[in-house]
Amino acid sequence: MSIYARIKKNLGSFALDVEFDASDEVMGLLGASGCGKSMTLGCIAGIVRPDEGLIVSGGVTLFDSKKGINLPPQKRSVGLLFQNYALFPNMTVEENIMAVLSRGARKEASATLHSLAAKFHFAGLEKRYPSQLSGGQQQRVAIARIIASGPTAIMLDEPLSSLDAYLRWQMESELVAALEEFGGTTLYVSHDRGEIYRICSKVCVIGGGKSEAVRTVDELFKSPDTLASARLSGCKNYSRAKLIGEGYINAVDWGVTLKCTLPAEKALFIGVRSHYVSLWRDESDENTFTCRVIRVKQDVFSTIVILRPKDAQDGAYSKIVMEFAKDAYPEIKNGDTIRVVIKPADIMPLSK
Repeated sequence: MSIYARIKKNLGSFALDVEFDASDEVMGLLGASGCGKSMTLGCIAGIVRPDEGLIVSGGVTLFDSKKGINLPPQKRSVGLLFQNYALFPNMTVEENIMAVLSRGARKEASATLHSLAAKFHFAGLEKRYPSQLSGGQQQRVAIARIIASGPTAIMLDEPLSSLDAYLRWQMESELVAALEEFGGTTLYVSHDRGEIYRICSKVCVIGGGKSEAVRTVDELFKSPDTLASARLSGCKNYSRAKLIGEGYINAVDWGVTLKCTLPAEKALFIGVRSHYVSLWRDESDENTFTCRVIRVKQDVFSTIVILRPKDAQDGAYSKIVMEFAKDAYPEIKNGDTIRVVIKPADIMPLSK
């Protein structure tokens, strides 16, 4: 099975313009809040009508603006987990799940219910109503109900967002197992890059309503090629860039010239991950420059240092974040002047 979506929708504040193709895999839609991820799922599910476009799932055309096709939600065979779970409030957990079972499946309803209750940790809650469940419990029941409906595709909108840290980790493992068992197409919406990295095989970045090309998760995190994808992959350091010769870039905001291994002919920015900035130790190092320590912050397992390069310009990109294992550089203090190094291979050329 697969989902192809080409969707355009004027939303007033911005225009949704996305296109992607997902096969039998878990594909993430990664973007900041309000970028259009949930609206995209709503269009595929048939809850929202696009202004124009084409949506095909499992070879069946769900929407085609040119041909006037717009199947109702109940005929799309696509399971969508809403952010508010959308359980029937006047039905018990058991009744919520039974309501989506096909007639054939109802013959084995008791076994299905028991299996789902064990897998999604709501055994003993089958006779309760949604109002008697916690947010996490409602979420688990809602995911189980989607699996029970036997969809050709599953769409999950921030499915782990309301869970506490321990339960989120536990439920994530169960969810991955359930999606592997499902084996069909899954679209997974999240603003959490860690979830996308652990759960999805491919990812489509959406920024300001526009989609980027689908790529593997490894490609996104190892070599993002746009400013939006670099930010969403967790990169913290950026500067406007000017190519000044083969293999060399002027980092405008930092006031330094850096050697860059990757092709940078079309780069408007460069990005450097915080853990690739390190204290200069070796005389043979390239890309070294002087910075003033603005602030040293202790995280649970790491130390974070905010730096300002000596010749930095004022602006949004004037500071650099350096992150390293706790106590690796105990000598660094607020107000110090230090020299740092960034390896040429760790500089990411970025388009806008």
